Amino acid sequence: CKLLQLRIVLTMRSTRPSLLTILAIAVAKASHSSANKGWIRQSPTSLFSKSPRQSIISLANSDARQHRRDDGPQHYTTAPLFSLRGGSNDDEDEEDDADEILRKKREEHEKLVKYRTEQQLLYQLRSTYLTEMLAARGVPNLPTIASVSTADGEKPPEKVDWDCALSTDDDPKSCLYSFDAEPDTKVVAPLGTDQWISLSALNRLRRTDPTKVEPMWHSRYSILNSWFADTSEFSLLQHVGVKGFFVSSVLLDGGNGMVLRSLLILGVLSALVLLMPLLEYIVGRIIVSAPFWAQWPTWGRVARAGFPLKLLIGQLVWKGVASSFAKVENEVREYIVDLECEILEESVPVTVGVGAEDEEEEEELEEDEGIEMDSEDFDEYDDEYDEYDDEY
Repeated sequence: CKLLQLRIVLTMRSTRPSLLTILAIAVAKASHSSANKGWIRQSPTSLFSKSPRQSIISLANSDARQHRRDDGPQHYTTAPLFSLRGGSNDDEDEEDDADEILRKKREEHEKLVKYRTEQQLLYQLRSTYLTEMLAARGVPNLPTIASVSTADGEKPPEKVDWDCALSTDDDPKSCLYSFDAEPDTKVVAPLGTDQWISLSALNRLRRTDPTKVEPMWHSRYSILNSWFADTSEFSLLQHVGVKGFFVSSVLLDGGNGMVLRSLLILGVLSALVLLMPLLEYIVGRIIVSAPFWAQWPTWGRVARAGFPLKLLIGQLVWKGVASSFAKVENEVREYIVDLECEILEESVPVTVGVGAEDEEEEEELEEDEGIEMDSEDFDEYDDEYDEYDDEY
């Protein structure tokens, strides 16, 4: 701007400036902020009332005075005349600082809450562990996990009595296991309900998979402990007699199946002992036969092999024998379970529906016969006493 003003002054010494030259000087004067104040203080009439040479000189003098009033160096700018300046970023900086402070406070609060939560959990865990250890050492009246918890948060299954009915073509019964019970078979249900299940299906299910018995009634009733335990007053096994006791309690339940397995092993060994002479004769004839020795190149390699190979062959033979014995045991067990189902069908009394009246009549007849027999015995005893009295 200084160079432009100087060039304009030198030009005006030789030639008379035009109006456009004067306006250009005014715009150049207003382009920097320090001179802008001096421009505002000068009135437009005083500027244009002077001659061009006087106007230029006055502008130069005002610029020099402005420089003397300013303490520091002047910074000129090429920004437009009417642009907005200063104070536009101060509010944004303050908002950013406030947000940053809030964010730091929030992070500190979250860290403090997390620390306190972890400490509370550790305190509860340590107190629970200490309680369990003290209870294990015999300290009384301490709440433990086992004492305050129940199965799935529900009430434990309750013991219940049973009702038995006969399913017929005229009076069919539903079955929880097979939808419809077979005709002329007995069905049982908890006392006072109509949730029937076939007696044979129930007994077979408790023998194959006992965990599926109580969920048939949504685990409300303790069926296994109520109907099939020897110590229960509602046990179905109290009606089976000696035969049923031997089948159920001895063969199937004895030693968790060890009695049946032992009897099978004893039966197999007894059969081998009885058939030993025949087996010796057959094995001897095979060993001295020509076809057997004709295969020497095949089985001779195994006979002359090392001990590890022979041990591996022995393990394979043992697994084959064990799997065959397990299959035989399962077949025998299924047969005994079917026999147990037949015994239950025959011995369990019908309590409701068709057949219940007939059994009640039979019981009454048995009681009447017992009373009649007691009266006859009493008459015979009375006659004997009279005879004895007559003699003496």
